[in-house]
Amino acid sequence: MPESAGTTRPTVGLDAHLGVRTVRASGDEVVLEYTIDARHTQPFGIVHGGMHCTVVESACSIGAGLHAAKDGRTVVGVENHTSFLRAAREGTVTVTAAPISRGRRAQLWEAKSRDQDGRLLSTGRVRLFCLEKGSELAGEKLAVKAG
Repeated sequence: MPESAGTTRPTVGLDAHLGVRTVRASGDEVVLEYTIDARHTQPFGIVHGGMHCTVVESACSIGAGLHAAKDGRTVVGVENHTSFLRAAREGTVTVTAAPISRGRRAQLWEAKSRDQDGRLLSTGRVRLFCLEKGSELAGEKLAVKAG
């Protein structure tokens, strides 16, 4: 994924399907957002815990991937620990991720999700392994996509 300046644009894959937008993305910080709708809620009408986990993982993975790509590497998430702090039913959620630690073999990123009033909804940490170009994952060799 290329680094983006301040424009909101759709992402790809699951994030695109869920309406998650990339506001800003670099190897130092990632900001994603989505407007809550029926795709994001559980049967009681609040944002599903899996949605919180998804955007935490996406934000952290995008940032870690952009950082690793500078050295010709890519990343794969190996652990996601997300805590749900406050329920939300409507509005826009903003997720901001930043690195805690970035080593040659692993990175640790933290993300915070906030509602439109700035209230903390969830926090999460994602640990990612850095993979060299040509490493195999799920039966295919990885290629680092140029920004």
